[in-house]
Amino acid sequence: MIEISSLTKKIFPRTPLTRAIFFLVVDIILIIAAIYLSFWLRFDGKIPVEYLPIIQKFIILALVFLLPLFLIQRLYSFSWSYVSTNELISLFKATTLGFLLLSIALYFSRDFPFFQGFPRSTLFISYFLVFIFCGGIRISKRIYLETFKGEGRSRQGTPTLIVGAGDAGEQLLRNILNSKTNVYSPLGFVDDNPMKQGEIIHGFKVLGKVSEIPKIVSQNKVEEMIITFPSVATREIKKAAEIGRSAGVKKIKIIPSINEIIDGEISLGNIREVQVEDLLGRDAVSLNTKLIENFIRQKIVLITGAAGSIGCELSRQTARFVPSLLLLLDQDETGIFNILEELKDKYSKLQIFPLITDIQDKVKIEKIFTDFHPNIVFHAAAYKHVPLMEAHPDEAVKNNVFGTKIVAEAALRSGAEKLVFISTDKAVNPSSVMGATKRIGEMICQAFNQRDTTRFISVRFGNVLDSRGSVIPIFREQIKKGGPVTVTHPEMKRYFMVTAEAILLVMQAASLGSGGEVFVLDMGEPIKILDLAKEMIRFSGFEPDRDIPIVFTGIRPGEKLFEEMLTAEEGTIATENKKIFMARLAKVDGEKLNEELVALAEATRQGDRQKIRERLKALLPTYKTV
Repeated sequence: MIEISSLTKKIFPRTPLTRAIFFLVVDIILIIAAIYLSFWLRFDGKIPVEYLPIIQKFIILALVFLLPLFLIQRLYSFSWSYVSTNELISLFKATTLGFLLLSIALYFSRDFPFFQGFPRSTLFISYFLVFIFCGGIRISKRIYLETFKGEGRSRQGTPTLIVGAGDAGEQLLRNILNSKTNVYSPLGFVDDNPMKQGEIIHGFKVLGKVSEIPKIVSQNKVEEMIITFPSVATREIKKAAEIGRSAGVKKIKIIPSINEIIDGEISLGNIREVQVEDLLGRDAVSLNTKLIENFIRQKIVLITGAAGSIGCELSRQTARFVPSLLLLLDQDETGIFNILEELKDKYSKLQIFPLITDIQDKVKIEKIFTDFHPNIVFHAAAYKHVPLMEAHPDEAVKNNVFGTKIVAEAALRSGAEKLVFISTDKAVNPSSVMGATKRIGEMICQAFNQRDTTRFISVRFGNVLDSRGSVIPIFREQIKKGGPVTVTHPEMKRYFMVTAEAILLVMQAASLGSGGEVFVLDMGEPIKILDLAKEMIRFSGFEPDRDIPIVFTGIRPGEKLFEEMLTAEEGTIATENKKIFMARLAKVDGEKLNEELVALAEATRQGDRQKIRERLKALLPTYKTV
């Protein structure tokens, strides 16, 4: 026997158009019913015959005024299951404005015979009934789901405690209750806000504070915890995770930073396992997303190195701000394929074009710029691994210096608006070939900025948490194998940033820049690599040097114990964002730079490593090996 609901779905397939038509028809019926009922109530259940023509004309006027306003307020393009106060507020605005216009129309038509003796009280009664009827039908499905289905589904799945009873926690619980394939059985909330203690949210109580998690876990047999702090200090997330872990909670998950949630709406798909990055990342920063949107929207954007860790995140965040065309360039065809498929899945309407090429291929790069004329270029393509570039300085120079020069020249010729060079803290007083080549890249951008209308901007930042080849994935694999975890030096420190935040700050810095600047991101406090290793071992359920040994391997060629963001001479200038600074740099002599680059190119062509280092030293007096 076919269920009625299944038959309905076959006859009326669920599409935005069928849903809009359904609610349009229902609204017409409800408005007609509300007006008839208002007259029925006004005349105590006996409507005089002479009022029937008035009712018909009143209905026509009401439909003429109300339905377009409902459409303008987007009351036919919402999710029936997830209707919220926003839709009810929109309905209130549309109904109020509609009846105001209707009252004015009736006032000016009072001399017409068919509106003589019109009972004004029916206007007020109709107004309230239309709002109640049309609002009731919109909220009916959510009430039904939460009343009859939510309770049954909430008992299925893993017993789960939600940490945080704010907006994010409420959104998450609502999604759990409305999910058809629910894997969570919510038990309640914990929250440190005294005003929320004992509060009931969708039928679930705030059971206590974060410090009371062990008692709540024991009493309720909690097996899973979801932390919903998308915008608070990392220490609060770390505190909740550590207390949950010590209380024996098997799984601890998290809602990521709101900057990582593309549409700003929390869903079950956003939930992921807590990673050590969540416990080491910095506090969330305020961003002027409107400024970034104005910078990116409807522009042609080219990202070089789009298959790398930085390039991939640049691609994701750029897509979020709706460029007219997104060009993804890299020589890694597998990486480009992966990020292309990810973006096509999330942004089906966005135009994305993959480009497989090497930035050292001058002819191909110039053709790309001639064919597409990108407005904005994010130049992230670079060789970044310090020890490898020490062993192959010629490749570092060819890619990081002359590849950058090729891209910069092509941007100039095609009239690009801005080129944003992704630099590094290793460019400051460089002790490695990689750092030296990145500083020269900054100098090229400074020199080229003086030539034409294209504006060249550089942005420096430190290590990105969990990027390819960084210590976190290396440590994770070493722990998985039972150790040892290898640390180069017990005092080595590095700056770390959460990827999404770093990229959004880069984009905001780029939107602020007028050309020639080197921006420096506030990286917070540096983290000792040894402490990171110990935290990761503990996070995996082991004890450092008892279960998993830590061994020191010594500083590798080109490495420093501590990275700097500025030289002693540079200093900074504040910008409108407290996390972005502008370095005070000396002006670059373009002619002298070009002469030195010619000499560097010759040394590179010869493959003479010693000469390459000498030419780097001539270009950069602060360059030194350790």
